[in-house]
Amino acid sequence: MEILNGVHQIKSPCPGDASWYTNVYVIEGSDGHILVDSGWDSQESLWALQEGIKAANLKLRDIKKVVITHIHPDHYGLSTKIKQICGAQVSIHRIDAGFIFPRYKDFADLVKKTAELLRQNGVPENELPQLKEASLWMNKYVTPDSPEVMLEDGDIISNDSFELEVLLTPGHSPGHICLYEQERRFILTGDHVLYDTNPHVGFNPQSGDNPLGNYISSLKKLERLKVHFILPGHGPMFNALGLRIENILQHHEERKRAIMRSLHDGLKTAYEIAQQIPWMVNEGGTAFQDLPVWDKRMAVTETLAHLKLLMEEDRVGNVDMDGASLYLVKD
Repeated sequence: MEILNGVHQIKSPCPGDASWYTNVYVIEGSDGHILVDSGWDSQESLWALQEGIKAANLKLRDIKKVVITHIHPDHYGLSTKIKQICGAQVSIHRIDAGFIFPRYKDFADLVKKTAELLRQNGVPENELPQLKEASLWMNKYVTPDSPEVMLEDGDIISNDSFELEVLLTPGHSPGHICLYEQERRFILTGDHVLYDTNPHVGFNPQSGDNPLGNYISSLKKLERLKVHFILPGHGPMFNALGLRIENILQHHEERKRAIMRSLHDGLKTAYEIAQQIPWMVNEGGTAFQDLPVWDKRMAVTETLAHLKLLMEEDRVGNVDMDGASLYLVKD
């Protein structure tokens, strides 16, 4: 679908779940086309890309640059195959590029560190095996390889028809980027800003010390931009970027208040706090115990991200007791 003149959106399906798709974008240019994000490394994703390009009366071989907004498999997974097919250069921010092989090839150490983090933050031993390996199924849908181009904040990616400015927006991943086309007033936001979903921001071994603080700063960085159209990594295109940012910031303030309420009756681990917070609020709400395994792990790491920010704000303290990390309100 051509959503703007010269900009095409293709819906790339998730393996085994046709209801979950990633938006990838083909941006036409007189010096070759730019593909923003790639989808999973699966037959379904490759077929969707081929058919989408064909429907736009374009050719796969004319893709000269693949720009990845962040390292997650539904955005990065197919990029190596596309490079093999059409010789395109793959670009990703330098920070996320450093996580490719530790995440998708030599990942035993990451799994070990994840297990230690979950155990320390209260996950029971009987749940630990499932939670620590909850994301490993995704690895078979990624072909890891070093990118040809390491991006930095402020870089310009051009194909002689569009000029995309790289904006470093850490939070959802440490090296997440958005791409801003100043002349045409649109922005590709990856998973940084979505229309009807609050992007996941969790504390994990690859997140940095304060991912939610970084995310909020990144949101505020976008408020200064003159933007008419927001092209996200999932869900519909929309406008009113400032209003959507305001709604996301409000969500995180509400989540912090819920955590503070949970802590008023005593010290708790992040796992215990996560059990007391409503999840999937936009979908009517789901109790923690009813979440699928992968969503449970995200709930714990999201709770941790909020706790780290509350500690940075000097509203919450932290003590280690018997190998467990406990949190308390600082009066």
